[in-house]
Amino acid sequence: MKRRMPWLSYVSVSLLITSIACNTQKKASVSPDKALVQTFNKEFTDAAAQYKILAKDLPADKFPKTYFPATGKHEYSNSGWWCSGFYPGTLLYLYEQTKDQALYTEAMRILEPLKKEQYNKSTHDLGFMMFCSFGNANIMQPKPEYKEILINSAKSLITRFDPKVGCIKSWDSKKAEFLVIIDNMMNLELLFWATQVTGDSTYYKIAVTHANTTIQNHFRPDYSSYHVINYNPETGAVQQKRTAQGAADESAWARGQAWGLYGFTVMYRATKEQKYLDQANHIAKFILSNPNLPADKVPYWDFNAPGIPNALRDASAAAITASALLELQGYVDADKKKEYFGAAETMLRSLSSPAYKAKPGTNGGFIIEHCVGHLPAKSEVDVPLTYADYYYVEAMKRYKEL
Repeated sequence: MKRRMPWLSYVSVSLLITSIACNTQKKASVSPDKALVQTFNKEFTDAAAQYKILAKDLPADKFPKTYFPATGKHEYSNSGWWCSGFYPGTLLYLYEQTKDQALYTEAMRILEPLKKEQYNKSTHDLGFMMFCSFGNANIMQPKPEYKEILINSAKSLITRFDPKVGCIKSWDSKKAEFLVIIDNMMNLELLFWATQVTGDSTYYKIAVTHANTTIQNHFRPDYSSYHVINYNPETGAVQQKRTAQGAADESAWARGQAWGLYGFTVMYRATKEQKYLDQANHIAKFILSNPNLPADKVPYWDFNAPGIPNALRDASAAAITASALLELQGYVDADKKKEYFGAAETMLRSLSSPAYKAKPGTNGGFIIEHCVGHLPAKSEVDVPLTYADYYYVEAMKRYKEL
């Protein structure tokens, strides 16, 4: 039987989880550039026009995945793909900023085929899939149906938790392997929300246990992270530390560093435990002080990529990092606040420039160009990606709300 926490024993969780699906801290002693905010207002309008193009060519019950400029062809996915929640999530963010009803209508349409994933126990990505979609929808117009879908999603997610390992399994693999990737930190926010609304501490405890195990095993002394940890499912011991999407096992895959930064920032928001803030600050220091971070602060696809300075950039890593820093700056001292805010601002200026933002009417309807999905597998290389758009729009929203 699941033990329910008395409300007062976790009331701090309810007070601290003040936003869902990547919402922002709204109080901060920083001074956003008013001219840049006006630029972002135009960016929201341009992005809305792009997403109408994306919606126009989208087959029924399919979700945008990427677009190949060389061939002019889109690639779509079904609802079970880990990125399925970003398209409706971006539509909802853009509707919030533009009040364009067509965007909301399209978001409601695409949520229908996504609903069934609330029962999907074969993936660790239910936070991405359901919280960035139904979570955002529930903020804008709360409905009992959305609450039920999100609770069922959290129930499905925790079936992948193994107390011997202390983690939620990421990828299903051989029987002798229990694979956990740094990306999985992004799915824990759903569990904190579930404890908040149900009063059941199980979700909260699993999220904290997963994060603690990740701190212990995923990070190097310089606070860069491995991509994949292979645990022994019988003993919980680490069997292997490696990468899948990075340049090498000991390299720092850029998007992986961004997932860690964002994930531990959320951990601090949800628990107010100092160790999570410390971890987020350590990761931020690794990223921002890295000698291979370019001046425009849009990272190479891997901080140790072969061929730097001619290696490909990953705009998705910059978008995620910028959004995370804009929240993290609300929790730190004045010096760090200035550093984090300035870095995020530089990233957003870069992403909204012609170097990374697609010209209206191009890019298959996607907003951001020059992302790298999985270069070692030669998959999604130098193309637009739905999560780059999502976190770019979110970061602009967070900046504006400051």
